Amino acid sequence: MRLKKITAAAAGLGLALALAACGGDDGGDSPAEVADSPEFPAGTTMAKLADAGEITVGTKFDQPGFGLLNLEDVPEGFDVEVAKIIAGALGIGEDGINWREAPSAERENLIESGDVDMVVATYTMNEERAQRVTFAGPYYQAGQQLMVLSDNDTINGPEDLKDNPDMKVCSVDGSTPAENIKEYLAAPDQLVTFDVYDRCADSLSNGQVDVVTTDNVILLGFVSESDGEFKLVGEQFTEEPYGIGIEKGDVEFCEFIHETLRDNEDAYVEAWNNTAGQAEGTEEPTLPEFGTCS
Repeated sequence: MRLKKITAAAAGLGLALALAACGGDDGGDSPAEVADSPEFPAGTTMAKLADAGEITVGTKFDQPGFGLLNLEDVPEGFDVEVAKIIAGALGIGEDGINWREAPSAERENLIESGDVDMVVATYTMNEERAQRVTFAGPYYQAGQQLMVLSDNDTINGPEDLKDNPDMKVCSVDGSTPAENIKEYLAAPDQLVTFDVYDRCADSLSNGQVDVVTTDNVILLGFVSESDGEFKLVGEQFTEEPYGIGIEKGDVEFCEFIHETLRDNEDAYVEAWNNTAGQAEGTEEPTLPEFGTCS
């Protein structure tokens, strides 16, 4: 397996830092199966990738349960496993996957530049993004929520933020949660943004911010790793359908991804249970109804 880690600043400059990691074709504990010499119509993205025997996937490196670097600097999580299922259907095992960090603000850029073949990175499908990329999916339905310190009894939902203008709210540059939360704030400067979510979690822990907001399943990952320091408050107040971003207009690849996920729903559920599903409070998902490839 090959790993390419790009910080947000470096990605903006087009610089890459390659990190080597090891992996086997069988994917270890991964439920993804690798197809034996699959054949695809000439000229399609599937044929190109299968012939090359490798694929570059953009994912998150900072989100417990979905995409997080482990102690060997190898990404793991539900998004990572979903990507492996798709790669496996192309006949590509783990050693043929090049992992590249895809911060929220850089996802469309990475796809449009051809630096990645697809992005699987808690990537909410919306009309603005769909102007630049094609989405396969959704493969998961999340919703935005708030995370605070366990002893915070002041914030019980987004409606409390305007009444507490001195409390800082943290999210990530270029993310839908950062946009969604603005209507609940007393003033724009109440919002603090970073390039990655673990900086928000660190800032919550050290008291620099009072609230972190993003999708509930991501926050549950931070809560589960916080040893009781963090908690979720309120109900989810948005719907966030996660899609797989690919080159705009590549309908054949989009339809292949849909077919692959339908044919591997058991592996999809197993992937969830091995990763994000281990966080307390999560529920086992079923594949949502897919949208139209365009």
